[in-house]
Amino acid sequence: MIKVENVCMTYKMSYDNIKSIKEYLMTFMKGKLKYEKFHALNNVSFEIKKGEVVGIIGHNGAGKSTVLKVISGILKPTKGNVRINGNIVPMLELGSGFDHDLTGRENIFLNGAILGYSKEFLLEKYDEIVEFSELGKFIDVPIRNYSSGMLMRLAFSVATVVNPEVLIVDEILSVGDANFQEKSKKRMLELMSGGTTVLFVSHSLQQIREMCSKVVWLDHGEVKMIGKTKEICDQYEDYILNQ
Repeated sequence: MIKVENVCMTYKMSYDNIKSIKEYLMTFMKGKLKYEKFHALNNVSFEIKKGEVVGIIGHNGAGKSTVLKVISGILKPTKGNVRINGNIVPMLELGSGFDHDLTGRENIFLNGAILGYSKEFLLEKYDEIVEFSELGKFIDVPIRNYSSGMLMRLAFSVATVVNPEVLIVDEILSVGDANFQEKSKKRMLELMSGGTTVLFVSHSLQQIREMCSKVVWLDHGEVKMIGKTKEICDQYEDYILNQ
């Protein structure tokens, strides 16, 4: 379902104290712009088969979120290729497609359209989305008045209203209170049992162990190990303890 081939993601990091676009252009034209290359991903390759639930682990800055954004098409890799068979639903930065001046109801249709859902489909699923989000009467309140938990609940409810062929998940099972987290986890397991292929990032090794059949361990932008969940998680924990 997913094939990542020799993917590199390189950024140019400028350390000049430039405060405006004009100053940047002047410095660039004079050839005095100083920067270093930062390799967020370096020749990352792995394959995910249909129906697999694959976890990605690694320390902060290892490249986990970057590789998800490359696979989702949000970022274009500097080098390498990504092949995906099937429709993909990325759940990365939940709520990033919302308009804070609109109500929760209006944002269901806005965010749903961004995710590729038709108006007819969203009308059909509207009650289900609101019920899952547990927002009740707050659905008609502008979301600028929402707490972060309320916003995440709405975004999760919209994103998971369909059964996608490929689901990309980045640290979202910490959404809301304990009850909603459990409901979110149950919904994710339903998607997985329905044959959805899942790529899952979490800092919680317990979640990775419970939900994933395979694990990719990233370290400083490179694949350190790939294998069965227990083996990789055990070695990762040993590595962390010995740091």
